[in-house]
Amino acid sequence: MKKLEGRVALVTGGSRGIGAAVVEGLARAGAQVALTYRSAEEAADEVVQRVEAARGHAKAYRVDSADAQEATGIVAKVVEDFGQLDILVNNAGISPTKPLHEVTDEDFDEVMHTNVRGVFVTSREASKVMQKGGRIINIGSVWGERMPLPGVSLYTMSKFAVAGLTRAWARDLGERGITVNNVQPGPIDTDANPANGEFAQMLAPMTALGRYGEPVDIAEMVTFLASPEAKYVTGASLNVDGGFNA
Repeated sequence: MKKLEGRVALVTGGSRGIGAAVVEGLARAGAQVALTYRSAEEAADEVVQRVEAARGHAKAYRVDSADAQEATGIVAKVVEDFGQLDILVNNAGISPTKPLHEVTDEDFDEVMHTNVRGVFVTSREASKVMQKGGRIINIGSVWGERMPLPGVSLYTMSKFAVAGLTRAWARDLGERGITVNNVQPGPIDTDANPANGEFAQMLAPMTALGRYGEPVDIAEMVTFLASPEAKYVTGASLNVDGGFNA
């Protein structure tokens, strides 16, 4: 039996990049996976098709994580369609870049609503339906621990917040046997930040390995944290960054 057989997972922002790799990794381990997308419907459908072609089961839902009602309601939809929810991966997020003097109130609200409130309300609803052995896994960032560059204050703030929520929720949910952890990717080769893109020449040398990682590197850590082998890991922020924050 695969180690996540019989488990149901929800991955927010699961249509591309790290999110898509996480969906496919959990499915390979035997989980049935619900994934959300905001606008990339075609990409989300392609992820579902790849899972189904590998004899897994996945379903995509259009959800804007910045909308509190939608971010709250997705948990009930997943339970209705799949019968339960055991694993939540909070991956949806945005990463605007602006220096402080250009940041607007609207920018602040958009980042907080997507990267923090969306994580909060979806996790809150998931915690109501999860049983012992449940897993909440947040996708943070190494920039939620150390900031070596200018222009990303809002994103950094939001990822520090996610790391703090992770620690607090581990205490809230520990007595129920639900673990809460935070995976902090370093430079990862995605469409948003490709290994041959404009930032790569600056970021890659900052890692101890001298290169970008791949989305599957994050997916493998998430799959481990979702597995029975990680039952004594909670409240942790785990860097998967090639030594970026070493």
